[in-house]
Amino acid sequence: AKLTAALADRYRIERELGAGGMATVYLAQDLKHDRKVALKVLRPELAAVIGAERFVVEIKTTAALQHPHILPLFDSGTADSFLYYVMPFIDGETLRAKLDRETQLGIDEAVKITTAVADALDYAHRHGVIHRDIKPENILLHDGRPMVADFGIALALSAAAGGRMTETGMSLGTPHYMSPEQATAEKEITARSDVYSLASVLYEMLTGNPPHTGASAQQIIMKIVTEEAAPVTKLRKAVPPNVAAAVAKALEKLPADRFASAAEFAAALTTSSFTRQATGVSLAASADAGRWKRLGLAGWGLAALLLAVGLWSWIRPEPTRPVSRYGLGFPAGQAPVGIMALSPDASRLVYAGPAEGGQAQLWVKNRTQYAATPLTGTTSPGAPAISPDGQWVAFFQGTQLKKMPISGGAAITLADSGLASQVAWLDDGTIVFSKLFSLARVSEAGGIPTVVWKVPDSLATSRRVILPSPLPGGRGVIFSLCANLCANADLWVLDLRSGDARPLVPDAQRGWYVPTGYLVYVRRDGSMFGVPFDLTSLKIRGMPVPVLEDIALAFNIVPNLAFSATGTLVMQSGTGSGGQLGVYQAVWVDRTGRQTPVDSSWSYRHSASNGNVGWSLSPDGRRLAIGLNTNSGDDIWIKELPAGPLSRLTFDSTSEERPRWTPDGKSVTYMVDGANSLRQRPADGTGREETLLTTTTPLLDGSWSKDGKWLLIRTGGNAGANRVRNILAFRPGTDSAPQELLASAQADESAPALSPDGKWLAYASDETGRSEVYIRPFPNVDNGKWQVSTNGGQAPLWAHSGRELFYVDADRNMMVAPVPAAGPSQLGARTSLFKLGNDLYLGVQEHYTPFDISPDDKRFIMSRQVTAGQAEAPTFLLVENWFEELKSKVASK
Repeated sequence: AKLTAALADRYRIERELGAGGMATVYLAQDLKHDRKVALKVLRPELAAVIGAERFVVEIKTTAALQHPHILPLFDSGTADSFLYYVMPFIDGETLRAKLDRETQLGIDEAVKITTAVADALDYAHRHGVIHRDIKPENILLHDGRPMVADFGIALALSAAAGGRMTETGMSLGTPHYMSPEQATAEKEITARSDVYSLASVLYEMLTGNPPHTGASAQQIIMKIVTEEAAPVTKLRKAVPPNVAAAVAKALEKLPADRFASAAEFAAALTTSSFTRQATGVSLAASADAGRWKRLGLAGWGLAALLLAVGLWSWIRPEPTRPVSRYGLGFPAGQAPVGIMALSPDASRLVYAGPAEGGQAQLWVKNRTQYAATPLTGTTSPGAPAISPDGQWVAFFQGTQLKKMPISGGAAITLADSGLASQVAWLDDGTIVFSKLFSLARVSEAGGIPTVVWKVPDSLATSRRVILPSPLPGGRGVIFSLCANLCANADLWVLDLRSGDARPLVPDAQRGWYVPTGYLVYVRRDGSMFGVPFDLTSLKIRGMPVPVLEDIALAFNIVPNLAFSATGTLVMQSGTGSGGQLGVYQAVWVDRTGRQTPVDSSWSYRHSASNGNVGWSLSPDGRRLAIGLNTNSGDDIWIKELPAGPLSRLTFDSTSEERPRWTPDGKSVTYMVDGANSLRQRPADGTGREETLLTTTTPLLDGSWSKDGKWLLIRTGGNAGANRVRNILAFRPGTDSAPQELLASAQADESAPALSPDGKWLAYASDETGRSEVYIRPFPNVDNGKWQVSTNGGQAPLWAHSGRELFYVDADRNMMVAPVPAAGPSQLGARTSLFKLGNDLYLGVQEHYTPFDISPDDKRFIMSRQVTAGQAEAPTFLLVENWFEELKSKVASK
């Protein structure tokens, strides 16, 4: 409706024709000229990056193209917040539709279409315009005559975006038809790129498939860069030799080896004598003369051969070491659960593995042994780093930076640095580690850390420093700046000589410098790229090349792999998601522990993104707001109780979790994973989503006081430097920012629950070393403190009467503590109501209360597992001499 109103004076939109990666296409009536047109509207996120003025200026270049096989540009511009361009409406079909129907075309028809498109390309190239997105979808067939659509649009978008296309999450070009230089994001794209794409289209018309296929875009790009396409004659013997030779030449990896122009490609397709073989040089002499010449040169040839053999034996290079891949096994209960580090000689692997009580500790796996050995005294460690001499392991434990002999022994505290996480051990005898908004440095012998770089003020509210890795000679460190709970990150480099830092690669989770002279980095999709890196200037020298794929990301953030200085690589492969999710049903559990299904016909999966998704009953007990995982992702849903319909409330592309009802029962408040914001929407699905609060730290829970005046907020809790959880309070319309209630740097305070009368705050804290439940006055939390639980406690929940507080103890007993009207200073005896079986879902219960109680306080609504999830065993690989493979792939580019 908004678009229709914005264009009402020029175009009448009739219906949507389709949607692609860059635009949505509508059939419209041109009111001024009374004709049908195709109106293409750019995706909003793309329009936001480009900007209206820049787009209109750049697209004028394409408007001047006039050719019988080029679909002309009628109009372009901006309307309201929309960027659009207009082309003729062709009442025909695309080449894609024809291929979907027929799979392969006749050879003569395929060549005819290709030469016509090549003619259009040659015309545009001579006018300085590269298409950049030749594919069957952009070739329209009108009365059998091909017309190239979107000519130069990709160029206009790229130029208008000023190199910021990565901000949209899209790339220009379609994977199956990208040239190798497009696949590796080279800045300079020439006419030869269009020739490659057109040859890929012809290849599909002849064989039924593009030259390279794969299960994902990344696999396709990897093949485009590293693998040769099979000859078309191997797949279709009837293809004439000149056509096969022309296609092969046009698909060369190196642009210089392709046809110099689209016109040359078309000529080769229609010239039966064309061949890629070089013309031989004939001898003018007679056969006899040739024979005597061969005899006369025989002696010299033998001598030259012997000399060459002698020289080769003297100067021949070392043979290339073979690259070998093995599965890396771990005994039961010893597999890594966190980040790994490999010693310089690849003899030892250090990693975070399981420990008693569900915690983690460091393990050392010697290459000569199957079983690993735990490092005593390393419970709950940060990511490990191994010293350059391979004798020590550095890690954070709580707020302290420690080191320990790799063979085990006493840990030595090097520094107490507050919130810190990952470590880079440099070869100059210093250690650099990441803090929340800075990088700090300390001697490997210990001392007072020095801050060597801080996040600029312009980025400090949204970016955090993570995952430093060393450069040789103490030159600097590679590190990542991440946002949205580290769902997105960019790669940076810090020059320790000057103290300056600058970005290197966008959209990269982590990077390393390897001794071959390359920078390697991993993206969020688990793919790795390599590129030459100059240690003097600390700059990239060349274009990135895909070198690995299918790398698992620990916690969905950190690529789980490690290198040795000798070229050995250890990695976890796969998604790292942990396998298929279990299936659950909602149940009522009364005070004796008896379970009754809420709706026996309803089952579901909990949020896939993390364990503490939770659910919440409406104030009248008639509706349940719950975070569910479906094929559409993780969203908030509303269930009418007991057996009413289930309706979807949120539709964001990221995960929405931890719903809470507003006191009037009309709306639901929830958090959006990675967005640092608390949002709200009417429970009936009407109206728009409203952002209630945005914070500079991860915001992971928010609930209302019964009078609607206060919002209780829980922040912190993601991996790394933000793991400490705090409780804040905020009064919408009164406070400009949340105020800290409980914010200890030494303990987690979480799971806030406000009594119905608003006088008492219950919460969980691990200040004693384990989680216990406490009560304080609200909002003056410093006026008293009472410990409620005596055997561990978590997930506090007030009864609607305000005279009871429920919680779960360390043995999974549902406990109740009477709270008299006088307050918690006279708490009654704690009583166990029932024991929660392992089939009752609690999620990460110590930080959030994932169950609720009925309005009459007689029964709890919980989630019971009915089908267990299928655990996916992690797969670890060890690759010997991987640097040889890396050099081969990058050098070939």
